[in-house]
Amino acid sequence: MEIQAAKYLAAGLAIGLGAIGPGIGEGIAASKALEAIGRNPEASGKITPLMFVSMAITESTAIYALVISLIILFG
Repeated sequence: MEIQAAKYLAAGLAIGLGAIGPGIGEGIAASKALEAIGRNPEASGKITPLMFVSMAITESTAIYALVISLIILFG
């Protein structure tokens, strides 16, 4: 296998596998927040900002995977 093909394969696997976890995590966080707001609509002012913070932290994992895949490609 050529070295360039191996780089493409490794970069694709890095971002592909690195994005699955945050995608699932953000979906679960959003669904649980919507369930909580549905049960107690008055608490939406407290739940919504915490949901966005937790989603941003989760998304940073996918950004790290993107950085790793770019390092593999161009490093």
